[in-house]
Amino acid sequence: MSDLSSRARELDSADGLAHKRKEFVLDEVVYLDGNSLGALPVAVPGRLDDVVRRQWGELRIRSWDESGWWTAPERIGDRIAPLVGAAAGQIVVGDSTSVNVFKALVGAVRLAGEERDEILVDATTFPTDGYLAESAARLTGRTLRPVDPAEVPAALSDRTAAVLLNHVDYRTGRLHDLPALTAAVHAAGALAVWDLCHSAGALPVGLDEHGVDLAVGCTYKYLNGGPGSPAYLYVRRAHQDRFDSPLPGWNSHAEPFGMRPAYEPAPGAPRGRVGTPDILSMLALEAALEVWEGVSVDAVRAKSLALTDFFLECVAAYVPDGTVECLTPRPHEQRGSQIALRCDGADGVMRRLIERGVVGDFRRPDVLRFGFTPLYVGFGDVERAAAVLGEVLGEVSGS
Repeated sequence: MSDLSSRARELDSADGLAHKRKEFVLDEVVYLDGNSLGALPVAVPGRLDDVVRRQWGELRIRSWDESGWWTAPERIGDRIAPLVGAAAGQIVVGDSTSVNVFKALVGAVRLAGEERDEILVDATTFPTDGYLAESAARLTGRTLRPVDPAEVPAALSDRTAAVLLNHVDYRTGRLHDLPALTAAVHAAGALAVWDLCHSAGALPVGLDEHGVDLAVGCTYKYLNGGPGSPAYLYVRRAHQDRFDSPLPGWNSHAEPFGMRPAYEPAPGAPRGRVGTPDILSMLALEAALEVWEGVSVDAVRAKSLALTDFFLECVAAYVPDGTVECLTPRPHEQRGSQIALRCDGADGVMRRLIERGVVGDFRRPDVLRFGFTPLYVGFGDVERAAAVLGEVLGEVSGS
């Protein structure tokens, strides 16, 4: 047994989150793609069976009241709130991340006032956020300016209405400085909108503490809600009575069953709702969130950093020199919960890794992404992944 294998066993023995692994459906594969789709929590299939057979099959329409379907978007939002550092009553679950980005950004521009005519967007963002920012700018008559996150403070002015940023870069795993950037945005009199897709459930966010105005995030990555599980929208309590959603729907009406032609927004977080929620996916998410009971986000962050540190150490030991370049920043304060490695032929390399039981993913043109979900990834998984990567790259390079 190698020294790294021995260390992995020692680290796993001392892991305070190791007991959480049994709450997921796992096999012998090393699964390092939780930053795309989280593993299945064991509580979900049984809960969905009850939702389908009893709540839908027997109670039918009565379940909107008797099974709590109607209040699920706010109830589940309150379960997510502690994971992103928010008090209850500020998060509503529903719709996709894309829809929520649009609601949040247009709402932020409207909050900022007519005299501010420019929107800044993260130039390195996931493409959909950029598309939606462009559409929001057209809708509101603003100018859109893409800016690298590090350049946002210098780009801000009294023209800036809102800034849309990603907490963690989806390609490189770089963690951006949410507190400092939010403070800079506020100093310019603008509103900060954050996309938390690659940070929620992996590291502390501190929405309330740092004064974030609006935020969105998906639930199928580190929150393990399942494929296509609904996203969420955070609207800071101080803004809720003025939040003007560009997508008003009957679910966000103050009197949804009044069927009145004139729209009157509901008070609080529910004004972020639109139409009838996707109950099956939403209640699967609610069951999935039970794995967070008794878990500290700080403990998750500590393990995440330990896992990624150990992975980089193992890569340095096992992977042939010069075959990969790490794109993820080494400093902890700049690192999310993934490691991105650049290498030649990355697409083919990832296919070989998956064939050998190490599942990550590939981003064009040359990036291998490995996501580390602390609730079910162990140090033995990390060591095995790096060893297999070394074997594959050794074969490819002929060394």
